[in-house]
Amino acid sequence: MERNLTTGSVGKNILIFSLPYLLSYFLQTLYGMADLFIIGQFDGVASTTAVSIGSQVMHMLTVMLVGLAMGTTVSIARAVGGRNHKQISENVGNTVTLFFGLSIVLTVVLLLLVRPIVGVMSTPAEAVDGTVAYLTICFLGIPFITAYNIISSIFRGMGDSKSPMYFIAIACAANIALDYLFIGALDFGPAGAALGTTLAQTISVAVSLFMILRRKSISLSKGDFHPRRPVVGQILQIGVPVALQDGLIQIAFIVITIIANRRGLNDAAAVGIVEKIIGFVFLVPSSMLSTVSALGAQNIGAGKPERAVQTLRYAICITVGFGLCVCIGVQLCAEQLVALFTDRQAAGGAEVIRFGGQYLRSYILDCVFAGIHFSFSGYFCACGKSVLSFLHNISSVLLVRVPGSYLASMLFPDTLFPMGLASAGGSLLSVMLCILFYLKFCRGKNPAAESA
Repeated sequence: MERNLTTGSVGKNILIFSLPYLLSYFLQTLYGMADLFIIGQFDGVASTTAVSIGSQVMHMLTVMLVGLAMGTTVSIARAVGGRNHKQISENVGNTVTLFFGLSIVLTVVLLLLVRPIVGVMSTPAEAVDGTVAYLTICFLGIPFITAYNIISSIFRGMGDSKSPMYFIAIACAANIALDYLFIGALDFGPAGAALGTTLAQTISVAVSLFMILRRKSISLSKGDFHPRRPVVGQILQIGVPVALQDGLIQIAFIVITIIANRRGLNDAAAVGIVEKIIGFVFLVPSSMLSTVSALGAQNIGAGKPERAVQTLRYAICITVGFGLCVCIGVQLCAEQLVALFTDRQAAGGAEVIRFGGQYLRSYILDCVFAGIHFSFSGYFCACGKSVLSFLHNISSVLLVRVPGSYLASMLFPDTLFPMGLASAGGSLLSVMLCILFYLKFCRGKNPAAESA
């Protein structure tokens, strides 16, 4: 399972690692989009809105867990680069202990807060019951969501991005089949979407654990599960800023959703659909963030910081090129993409498509800028400076994204186009700050020596 990526062509290593990771992200996004697509084929706008709002809450929770697990990926990757197998085992064992306890606490707390969360989201009255049902079932599946993400972070830290791809492929196939069963055949509505997602995640975790035990991929002793302050401290030092930044970004998206919800059911459905589409087109930037983190950390652990910088440069070139292509393509077919998730003939369907097309055309500009600051964030995490990633993201959220969306909503009540520009403006600020941080704190320094 372990793969050393500290030698050979940097560009080739990026492709070897990022392509399976990209496909994993594609499958995970398809996994999330399936609920919204299938519910839109069998139920009305209210059910679509319920799944949209509920899945956004779950997405926020998931990305925070993934962000926290970044500490595991980077810690293991550094140990792999330094060929320290004892440290690898300790990182894996402590990760399991830490996240198991966290998942239990989260499950209990969130189940107690289901209705307050639905209220805070300013959920339209027609969608309240469906959103409550969706979130209740999904919250019960938090231990399995957590398990999948820490297993994936461990594999990726060891340079193996293929195994998580297989695990999510299983979950994706199971989720689509179960959605058609629970939503289509049994007419469970939003609850069926949540049930399909939770059971599919459980199946994926069961398969991944079976494969790990069968292949004996990781060698662990009981002592590796005993919490050790230096190990847990390093995981949290890197992971907590990333989790906080991802959580705050998702809170910003939720605030934008609340702003849209207050404009009416059609606006809410349009924003929810576009967020799903944006999640899909952001696959490349997201995969590059994790690729730069894992490969950069391995090279830093091996005492080769210059290769980490090369990885960053390659990633920026790839994401910018991709972003420009996507922006041009979306301008030509925005309404057609939104129409995939709602019925034009249904009540309010035409308005949802019109508003969604407006929002998507401006929001998609964010793809270019996001690719740049995602790549920088991956590099900062690899260097153990994840706080820099936190700083540029929180500045973007507080100074541009949220206030910009609010002002756009107030000043332009008949269109969603200006609201989308606020997201692109926020990412532009992040890019400027990332360049500043890189020049001031990282360029020309040896992160391996600093973190030792």
